[in-house]
Amino acid sequence: MLPPSNLSPMRRPIFVLRWRACAAIFALALIACARGPCVAIVAPGGKEVARVRVEVADTASERETGLMYRSHLDEDAGMIFVFREPSRLSFWMKNTEIPLDMIFADADGKIVGIVANAAPYTLTPRAVDADASYVLEVNGGFAARHHVAAGDKLIFSGFTPQTSE
Repeated sequence: MLPPSNLSPMRRPIFVLRWRACAAIFALALIACARGPCVAIVAPGGKEVARVRVEVADTASERETGLMYRSHLDEDAGMIFVFREPSRLSFWMKNTEIPLDMIFADADGKIVGIVANAAPYTLTPRAVDADASYVLEVNGGFAARHHVAAGDKLIFSGFTPQTSE
């Protein structure tokens, strides 16, 4: 990409460096997703609003442990919980050290609700008022930062979202 013509000659190299840095970060994110499971979040109009590298929790023991005992989660990382049948799901934050957003989606991947900024180390049940087959856990505030909303859709890549039990 060429710098805009209205930039002074002194500022053009800075523009080019910033543009290249942004392009490199974007390319690294795409490469990371190409190597493993990923979930894209797509708005109803088709625009991708976020992409998350995920660990897949598709067994009872993986779902039970979830993101407990983690002191850090990368901004573009999360965990997708996969359930056999849609139901009213409820999560807690026992032994979870970081605040999380919980993004609930139905069997078609459509987001049916979001629990934002669930507080660490709490036993309060977190749920939405709809049946869900998937729950994507990401850093607290992620949904707000990326404008994720009910009605958006989860698109899975690098894995088949089904329970292994």
